Amino acid sequence: MMKICVVGLGYIGLPTAAMFANSGHDVLGVDINEKAVNLLNQGKIHIEEVGLEELVKKVVESGKLKASTTPEEADAFIIAVPTPIYPDHTANLDYVKSATESILPFLKKGNVVIVESTIPPRTIDDFVAPIIQAEGWNVGEEIFLAHCPERVLPGRILIELVENTRIVGGINEISAKKAAQVYGTFVKGDIITTSALTAEMAKLMENTYRDVNIALANELAKISEKLGINALEVIQLANKHPRVNLHQPGPGVGGHCLAVDPYFIIEKAPEEAILINNARKINNSMPEFVVQQVEKMVEKNGKIAVFGLTYKGNIDDVRESPALEIVNLLQEKNYQLSIYDPHVSQEQVPFPLSTFDEAINQAECILVLADHNEFKSLDEVKIYLNMKKPLVFDTKNCVKINSTAIKYYNFDNLYELNQNITTLV
Repeated sequence: MMKICVVGLGYIGLPTAAMFANSGHDVLGVDINEKAVNLLNQGKIHIEEVGLEELVKKVVESGKLKASTTPEEADAFIIAVPTPIYPDHTANLDYVKSATESILPFLKKGNVVIVESTIPPRTIDDFVAPIIQAEGWNVGEEIFLAHCPERVLPGRILIELVENTRIVGGINEISAKKAAQVYGTFVKGDIITTSALTAEMAKLMENTYRDVNIALANELAKISEKLGINALEVIQLANKHPRVNLHQPGPGVGGHCLAVDPYFIIEKAPEEAILINNARKINNSMPEFVVQQVEKMVEKNGKIAVFGLTYKGNIDDVRESPALEIVNLLQEKNYQLSIYDPHVSQEQVPFPLSTFDEAINQAECILVLADHNEFKSLDEVKIYLNMKKPLVFDTKNCVKINSTAIKYYNFDNLYELNQNITTLV
């Protein structure tokens, strides 16, 4: 068994540390957040993830996992810190750099250093390796350096850490093999070794593929609205082709992956990343497109009930959520807004939240921006009796409306709002 030091105890680092500890390794979790460190040493957690609290309690009580604000000597070091972006959409590597520098005093010959953080191409070669080499180490011979990007889904992290295929990219071949051996102690999925550069790009392309596919669907929605076409039916029929898999249109793209990772590629090859850059522009344009449709439905100064602030359904994560931009745009146009999201707390957002009843009271439109389970079946009697104008604009295509007394719009029928469209019946 090994001594493993995990730097960064967030949504990836903490579950990873717990899994290694559960496999019998002695694990030290390191974070600058003293509250998180203190909670962990009590067997408690500061984040939410299915099954994680029970696992952490178990491995802390067994003595296999402890936490500190300072690293210690270990056999393997895993860096799992955030990589945010600057306002100009370039990567902020400060956390990765400081995490790497923090382990330098504790490195010894034969150590394996693994970066799990999502990073732009060439970060391992051009930033991480030089930091270690500057301390006099021969990277690839004395210190084995690799990139192993996380690829897990919130709510299933403990399952997917074990079952998912892992890509391990080394600074050289032996580094990849050494890092793969570390994960092989608990990962049951395939472990594929490659170069660090290839692993960096593979991770980014996983999310970029989805971003580009969503952009295609969003562009179809815009074209369909102009030409009088049912966009969702087009997607459904096109996807019956055995080699077609169009995604669904929506109000935009959010979260810490899809809305961020493509920029890491654009940053490194701006002249070549034409399609990727255009996809980002298309997805970033969707909040304005949604507001343009709302303006056709609701008179100026009218009341809108906004349903949902998160970037996806049934979570509390509002990071990069297009719903926040839509709210800001509507406020700028002087609409009265009443906002309802059963998964978001008041502390997370800068505007007041309402209950369902408060939101719909005298509203002229329910604008659905997240596909929470709570929104899939709404109280149609309340909507009809309490709204000034019973109308639903469902940007997530998740609401089931049965009453013909409630006007329902989604990407199927936005063209009906355009007076210049003539359709054949």
